[in-house]
Amino acid sequence: MKKNKTWIEIKKSALENNIKQFRKLIPNKTQLWSVVKSNAYGHGLTTFAKLAEDAGVDGFCVDSVVEGAKLRETGIKKPILVLGPTVAPNGFLIEAAANDITVTVSTEEGLVQIEQAKAKPKFHIKVDTGMHRQGFYPNDLLKILKKIKSPIRDSFTGLYTHFASAKDISYPTYTDGQFKKFKEAIKHCESAGFKNLTYHSAATGGTLVNTKYTEDVVRIGIGLYGLWPSGELETQLSDKISLKPVLSWRAIISEIKEVEKGHYIGYDLTERATKKTKLAVIPIGYWHGFDRSLSGIGNVLIAGKRAKVMGRVSMDLIVVDVSGITCKVGDTATLIGSSGSDEIPAGEMARFANTTHYETITRINPLIERIVV
Repeated sequence: MKKNKTWIEIKKSALENNIKQFRKLIPNKTQLWSVVKSNAYGHGLTTFAKLAEDAGVDGFCVDSVVEGAKLRETGIKKPILVLGPTVAPNGFLIEAAANDITVTVSTEEGLVQIEQAKAKPKFHIKVDTGMHRQGFYPNDLLKILKKIKSPIRDSFTGLYTHFASAKDISYPTYTDGQFKKFKEAIKHCESAGFKNLTYHSAATGGTLVNTKYTEDVVRIGIGLYGLWPSGELETQLSDKISLKPVLSWRAIISEIKEVEKGHYIGYDLTERATKKTKLAVIPIGYWHGFDRSLSGIGNVLIAGKRAKVMGRVSMDLIVVDVSGITCKVGDTATLIGSSGSDEIPAGEMARFANTTHYETITRINPLIERIVV
């Protein structure tokens, strides 16, 4: 791995553990689909999806037909649902149909585009039960269902919604309200004569909070990567389900030097050594996904010890304080993950950057090599 100056490790056993944990929660009849949109939350789209398929997930959720087609090119055979919008007439509907990729319809215009497409992909309709992003309002669904006639009637294969705050275990009222609206939408479909549709509402949060939300499919994203949707859920449920982080981010030490007391470090003279200080240069920066807001406050792990970022995070380099740490050029620094006797969770980096672990891992540069360990 040290042929690279930085790399991402994807731990196969951790993924397998996480899948087993969710299998224990959901009914046997419920399918588990892996959400691999946005480069599999930074884990590498094809790398992670291949491991997930081998580990027994039942399907995949992506953001675009482009992502779905990439999975098909790499040999993925399981069902694929595009969660994001698919806009015609740029050919994506034809590509979706050719690759057996199911798209989401959330507007009347989208329904018309499928009607007019030369090749008609399968589609799921999204219902807006309170998230107020994509989706038809439940009260409008009956009108929409009447418009689904031959030749696209057989292409309509599913109905779903997305919860806005299911990860808030202490306030289930809003999620329950959304679920009630979704159940009403299901009744609309049944009364309109649509049979054998796939219904789904729960992502990771909903699946963890209450199995009543599971329906035919659960869409598990952050949980399969071994991370919790919220700190509250982790606090209240970690004794019942054990999630293991899949991703670790490493880099080598490329240079070590000392600076005298009073010398400035990095761009803009934002930090000054308060004593004679031993520094290590690590060849990653904000281009790689190490947020610039970590300047002067972030940490990396070297030889099991914390090393604080000194000065500005640059585009391709950071400098850390390794005073008191035995290390040399070529040694490994851990940016996210575990090494030795300590660890640096993605959530810690996110807190320092004033964001969420979702953003922290998803924004890791996709050009960094992902290696299965």
